[in-house]
Amino acid sequence: MVFLLPAGAALLIGLNAGLQLLGADAPLKVDRFPQVHGMLLVLSFVGTVIALERSVALNRALGYASPALLGVAGLLMISPLDLWIGKTVLLAGTIAMALVYIPLWRRQYDNVVLIQILGAVAAIAAAGLWLRVPSIPVVLPFLVTFVVLTIAGERLELARIGIGSPKAEPLLLAAGFVLLGATVATLLWPAVGYPLYGVALLALVGWLLGYDAARKLIRSTGLPRYIAACLLAGYGWLAVAGVVLALHDGPLTGPSYDVAVHAVFLGFTISMIMAHAPVILPAVLRKPLPYTSGFWLPAGLLHLSLVIRLALGDGAGLHGAWVTGGVLNVISILLFAILAIWQATHAQKAAA
Repeated sequence: MVFLLPAGAALLIGLNAGLQLLGADAPLKVDRFPQVHGMLLVLSFVGTVIALERSVALNRALGYASPALLGVAGLLMISPLDLWIGKTVLLAGTIAMALVYIPLWRRQYDNVVLIQILGAVAAIAAAGLWLRVPSIPVVLPFLVTFVVLTIAGERLELARIGIGSPKAEPLLLAAGFVLLGATVATLLWPAVGYPLYGVALLALVGWLLGYDAARKLIRSTGLPRYIAACLLAGYGWLAVAGVVLALHDGPLTGPSYDVAVHAVFLGFTISMIMAHAPVILPAVLRKPLPYTSGFWLPAGLLHLSLVIRLALGDGAGLHGAWVTGGVLNVISILLFAILAIWQATHAQKAAA
């Protein structure tokens, strides 16, 4: 829980910064917050959660350096200190996260770990680039690759029992290497790299839709159906981002940038967190998080708000819809967090 406190702060300040960028009435109005909005949410929040999970799997004291550094980096980025200090600690946190995977790889030489190592390499590149290149659109493919490959590895690990084809794992591993190669190409040869990256992302979505058990579980009930619905919706948003990226020959700007960023980091990443929270958080925190049908409300609101923001706001050019959708994005995430805390607290009281 101690490691999650800075991550929680990063989430709250990141959401506050999102409201500032929308021109909405944010609780705090600090000029620096919008500058660090993306890195705060992707590496300091999502990165800390991922690093903590991997550190628990490693079960060594040194492994916790990664979530600690990523969390502290978030606090430094929102502090009055020079921004380069937070950026440097963030880079150190991503390196520490990659190092955690090395002993995990040596334990089993598992494709799951190797795919996630590729994602961690992309995270290091993103943090390193941000030290030298202040433009987040240039860094975007590296951030996307980090979350996508990490989650793809998780899905492979969780879905192995239901995968019948022996070609499934090698295909996903190959897709991971292609995606990482395309990520580098976006930096070196943008005109070729961005279309290639978009196609690679769509190929990975194809794997997830083809081999993930979510297509079967959507017909079940309770928690399995909820997880499946979140997964399938997330894959749909990732496909949207893949199409947008494939149609560009350089760093994204304007509505295209907004669509790609929020399709990946809200539609895909947050949907994955909502899906996995009742399963993974209890394993990490050693505290129960019982499923409740109430989880459907924030999940449904998340995807509805994205339709309003991206389709009506960015697609149709309706500024009011863009702002409304963005505000509802924030509300859906806060609602899920409140519900999860409520469920976990009441489960502990019932157990006591």
